[in-house]
Amino acid sequence: MDQAEIGIIGGSGLYSMPGLTDTREVFLQTPFGDPSDAYILGTLEGRRVAFLSRHGRGHRIPPHQLNFRANIYGMKQLAVERILSVSAVGSLQDKHPPGAFLIPSQFVDRTKARISTFFAEGIVAHISFADPVCPEVAGELDRACAQAGVAHQSSGTYLCIEGPQFSTKAESNLYRSWNMDVIGMTALPEAKLAREAEICYAALAMVTDYDCWHPSHESVTVDQIVAVLNRNAHNACDVVRYAVAGLPKAHGCSCGSALQYAIMTDAAKVPSETRQRLHLLVDKYFAPQGAARAAEGEAGA
Repeated sequence: MDQAEIGIIGGSGLYSMPGLTDTREVFLQTPFGDPSDAYILGTLEGRRVAFLSRHGRGHRIPPHQLNFRANIYGMKQLAVERILSVSAVGSLQDKHPPGAFLIPSQFVDRTKARISTFFAEGIVAHISFADPVCPEVAGELDRACAQAGVAHQSSGTYLCIEGPQFSTKAESNLYRSWNMDVIGMTALPEAKLAREAEICYAALAMVTDYDCWHPSHESVTVDQIVAVLNRNAHNACDVVRYAVAGLPKAHGCSCGSALQYAIMTDAAKVPSETRQRLHLLVDKYFAPQGAARAAEGEAGA
């Protein structure tokens, strides 16, 4: 069976993962449709990983048309336990210059047309999302940035907009007044769905430019932005490689039990089709044998 321990989602500028060995492409079908591209399974720093190009190789899928549910559920099908997500962002503050990285600790969702949950059609779940990223994965990304010598901030707020258009100046200045740090189009609903799938998740936001609020914005050329994007992608590969190597095998977080008290619906009332579609997520709590196996696994961990 095709499996991986760690998932890597590459954003703008990061369409492959240098250093992967023993690779093979796996095309998955999920109950939620097709993921963005094939998952590239391989070995990185001695760990089994699955790499997915978020927008597809060749950057074919715009942010508002990404099938986030399929991308995350595909990771679950591969038995991925942790996801490192990389995305390009604009800066909303002078302290985050182009070329720097941010490891978001919080998100603000300004999207309006995205499906951000697996739970519908006869089943209700309310996950806790006060702290939206895995502290272990975020901490390892922080250490990896330092190891790679990349200028970065270890916390901050990522504001996610629908896209594909960029913000107006009025919107950009509004977000600055809210003390948002960076602006992007892809980290949500990724983080929400990963939490529902009980997969640890943290993001690495690569600053490519100042958003349109900045006085020098109009003097920035496309060539300059592409140059920053390429440099960021190179640095991101180093950071991801160091993070993969440094992640401990054991989990000290609670991401893996996010649904334990979140599912509100009586198992007997869940439609059979819905339960089958979500079996990777809910069998652990609904099926007696599955619950027993989960308890045994936690006891032996």
